[in-house]
Amino acid sequence: MQEAAFFLRVGHLHPYFMSDSNTTDFINPSTFILLGIPGLEMAHVWISIPFFTMYIIAILGNVTILFIVKIEPNLHGPMYYFLCMLAVSDLVLSTSILSKMLAIFWFNSIEINFSACLTQMYFIHCFSVMVSGILMAMALDRYVAICHPLRHSTILTNPVVAKIGLAVVLHGGTLILPHPFLARRWPYCRTNIIPHTYCEHIAVVKLACADICVSSYYGLSVAFLVTGLDVFFIAVSYIQILRAIFSLPTKDARVKTFVTCGSHLCVILASYTPALFSFLTHRLGHNVALHFHIIIANVYLAVPPMVHPIIYGVRTKEIWDRLSSYLLTKGPKFSSWCSGFQSKLYAELTDEIVLRLLS
Repeated sequence: MQEAAFFLRVGHLHPYFMSDSNTTDFINPSTFILLGIPGLEMAHVWISIPFFTMYIIAILGNVTILFIVKIEPNLHGPMYYFLCMLAVSDLVLSTSILSKMLAIFWFNSIEINFSACLTQMYFIHCFSVMVSGILMAMALDRYVAICHPLRHSTILTNPVVAKIGLAVVLHGGTLILPHPFLARRWPYCRTNIIPHTYCEHIAVVKLACADICVSSYYGLSVAFLVTGLDVFFIAVSYIQILRAIFSLPTKDARVKTFVTCGSHLCVILASYTPALFSFLTHRLGHNVALHFHIIIANVYLAVPPMVHPIIYGVRTKEIWDRLSSYLLTKGPKFSSWCSGFQSKLYAELTDEIVLRLLS
């Protein structure tokens, strides 16, 4: 009854989308309608401000990480290669979700092509799986670095790192590939309106007028197996790391060794904590308002790409030192160039204004 009332309200807002919705067969519909955050339409512009800020920080932070690792030969190692993979995944993930969300909030661009919707669905879920796999690979790197420090460079060679990276990409790409194919084959005869800011898998397939158990069970299986196995291997790695740390003779050595894992542990918490909170909210918060669910779903995807480069930029001494030295050497030149450009532009504008006044 509540669902019917909701769609009646939506039909009142968008009558041309809902006409004959009970008789029209949306088999492979040409477009879907993303409502944004239902119930908070008047606040969309204000809600966009923190998400836009997170997007800008995510882009600047992750591009900076990629740039620093590229120009600094000392950072060409396994941990930083995995960090670059994480930065690329964060850029794709944040762009996949936030670009369309901001278009909805700012320009009321609520329509999305059916194929574009399935593509967005694939990229969001695929790169979420990749991020989890990269975190597991980084845990493996920390395990080898601490438990087998003398063999670290011989175990995690560049070819081995490349194979791990390829395995992570194929792992995420193949596991999520059935999502859009299954979603495309369902007949959509209810409505093409999605009460969300992006094409989330279950939000899309729920619109189908067919038995979607295959999609639902497969989605849950992937979520539990991927996250469960990744978290399991991360936990096993850190159990071995802690055993190695506590076997060190002095407290000072134990602290210094553990600090090398601090950035990775913070990234793990920043990645899995919002996801866990979102999962518990969806499963247990049956009386929670729809708009709260949607905001939480967006936050758990938007926050980690913003936080990851901040954590590694601040806590990793090599990256921070290289960034600081680069800003100190290039900063004055850039400032001087900006000042000269501003003076030149001001002079040209002044001359143009004087010529117009004289004429």
